[in-house]
Amino acid sequence: MIRALWSAATGMQGQQLQLDVIANNLSNVNTPGFKKSRVDFEDLFYQNLKLPGALTAEGTLTPVGMQVGLGVRPVAVAKLFTQGEYQLTNQELDLAIEGRGFFKVTLGGEEYYTRAGNFKLDRDGYIVTADGARLYPEFTVPTGTVKIEVTQDGIITALDPNGNVLAQSQILLYDFPNPAGLYAVGRNLFKASDAAGDEIEGVPGQNGFGTIAQGYLEMSNVDVVEEMVKMIITQRAYEANSKAVLTADNLLEMANNLKR
Repeated sequence: MIRALWSAATGMQGQQLQLDVIANNLSNVNTPGFKKSRVDFEDLFYQNLKLPGALTAEGTLTPVGMQVGLGVRPVAVAKLFTQGEYQLTNQELDLAIEGRGFFKVTLGGEEYYTRAGNFKLDRDGYIVTADGARLYPEFTVPTGTVKIEVTQDGIITALDPNGNVLAQSQILLYDFPNPAGLYAVGRNLFKASDAAGDEIEGVPGQNGFGTIAQGYLEMSNVDVVEEMVKMIITQRAYEANSKAVLTADNLLEMANNLKR
């Protein structure tokens, strides 16, 4: 009964974390470039009461053993980098990646990666995120620019009123062997880590990299209906574990009341 108390307690703790992750997913349903998370669980240590294949008194081998598990624990909260839906904005600095890859930005001397393409212009003409992180490679929009064009292969061009080219550059994309290993730091930014692998640089539309769509935003890949169903399942699982705790407590109470 004591074992049941602790096992059920681990289940309640795990479902609490599951609910925290679901709540974060739902809160970012309208965040551009947001990638939903998923909790991965594994069972805990088993107490072996009888090993499989043990020799019985009759000289035969037991086909199965007796193992009692001691609960569950969360082992990872993984980001799922599936494609989000696209939203037409018609804003010339809204860029969506169709396929694999990340934009690289620099902030405070550090390099970060993002799927959110809702860029802006700062006072010096640099293309930046809402928090001021500069798109890398840096591109300065000259004074007198009336139109900015970005092609699918990442060629960005600043044009004057007569259609003359004032400045032109190449937007590059970056990828990793294991994007799920990137370290999320908030503000729609990720940082490289050893788990993600070495950075891979490429041109949009080449070598497996996605293309760039100007005037679109990639929205969150959170499915509200899916998250609501997960929330219901999580609630019921938490309730079931709490019932197991209550039942074990009632059995202990009965045992304590055997002698009055």
